[in-house]
Amino acid sequence: MAMSADPPMYDVAVVGAGPAGLSAAVGAAEAGLDVALIDAGRLPGGQYWRHDDEHPPHPGHRDGRLFARLRARLHHQRRLGLHYLPGHQVWLIDRPRPDAGPFTVRLNGPYETAPVERDRVRARALVLCCGAHDRQLPLPGWDVPGVMAAGGVQALLKGHRTAAGRRAVVAGTGPFLLPVATGLAQAGVRVLAVCEANPAHGWLRHLGGAARVPAKSAEALRYAALMARHRIPYRTRAAVTEILGEDRVRGVRLDGGEVLEADLVALGWGFTPALELPLMVGADTRCDLDGSLVAVVDARQRTTVPDVLAAGETTGVGGAALAVAEGRLAALTLAAAHGLPVDPRAARRLRTTIRHGRAFAAALHRTYPVPAGWTGRLTERTVVCRCEEVTYGELCRARAELGAEDPRTMKLLARPGMGWCQGRICGFAVAAVTASLTGRPATAEDVRQLSARPFAAPVTLGELAGMADGDEEPGADADDEP
Repeated sequence: MAMSADPPMYDVAVVGAGPAGLSAAVGAAEAGLDVALIDAGRLPGGQYWRHDDEHPPHPGHRDGRLFARLRARLHHQRRLGLHYLPGHQVWLIDRPRPDAGPFTVRLNGPYETAPVERDRVRARALVLCCGAHDRQLPLPGWDVPGVMAAGGVQALLKGHRTAAGRRAVVAGTGPFLLPVATGLAQAGVRVLAVCEANPAHGWLRHLGGAARVPAKSAEALRYAALMARHRIPYRTRAAVTEILGEDRVRGVRLDGGEVLEADLVALGWGFTPALELPLMVGADTRCDLDGSLVAVVDARQRTTVPDVLAAGETTGVGGAALAVAEGRLAALTLAAAHGLPVDPRAARRLRTTIRHGRAFAAALHRTYPVPAGWTGRLTERTVVCRCEEVTYGELCRARAELGAEDPRTMKLLARPGMGWCQGRICGFAVAAVTASLTGRPATAEDVRQLSARPFAAPVTLGELAGMADGDEEPGADADDEP
């Protein structure tokens, strides 16, 4: 791919076109800023509003009307100059100095057959809305065909109108299991059970946080009605301990010994934010209540790096409405920094919405934690890192025989996280297993060690060579030279 001779400059580059990114981009453009919206997907909406070309989210879909309004505003702002770059993924962000000067955002395409319009853009500020992916916990048999992440099952349904099986078990923890199960049932799949690992009464201990977002209660009632209509059993304190089958899934065994015969198992244990870009630019991170690493932001969505803001699941998983509010607040923060008029009452209302949304998210994380002691269910042959086929037994030997006491050393000695996904799938599990083997809880530093990557996406040697040939100092701006 040839380097662009003269990459355009924008006031702000927004990365991600999910709920937070759409809100940030259209808000910043409406305020008068010059905006580039970059997204790896072909269509706006992110994973939450994933859809195919012919079937956008229906207004009756969760927050479907909200998406319709954001999409209409996006199309309007594109006519006025907002530069939307679908099918472009960010693989590197650099800057001439850590705290000054514009950013160079380097792009390539996730789709081999679709050339990218730009391989670089430059921006004076960034809003990182990178979303999240399914958190997966290994268990015996989870690597056989027919076992999928709950988000992957839903992506097939939304993006391709395809059901991955005929008899399904949906298992793990958290409310995301409900839309996956009901979506499968509506597609004609027989859902044998939703197996929730945690007890049902957990919300009773956190009613204060749950009450902050009453719309979520109505949403829960809608799913309860759908579950009843399709006769889907909802079983609590029901953890899947083993996937049965050799060449494909034959069923699951629950912790009480019961077996459910199925050809599809959808596993979901919450979500893990994608933090490659925040870590790449040097933003501080912390562990959220659910154990995930998230970017640290202030009350205006600013990270600890000057001119870098973050919104949505990058700052913690909390749902689409919260992500939209954070994106909008990030846009107002940027507008104010450029001296543009901002309604202080709007900013205060957004901060209140965000505060309530975060309280609800905290209640959610406390109600549906990753089950304690899950590493005790692993056997010596259980694969933990599927890319490199690293087993739990190999991790145990790396700890006992080679002295691996932290995830980075474990990665060097046993190779978990060195495969195609670069630890995106196994990173949380490897950090938890390493901490468990050393007799301590996992820390933010444990998770951080497997989250930072030199490149955020696969890159060719030609692109690296083009970066070296294209400018003497990557990201340098002639106007910034002394």
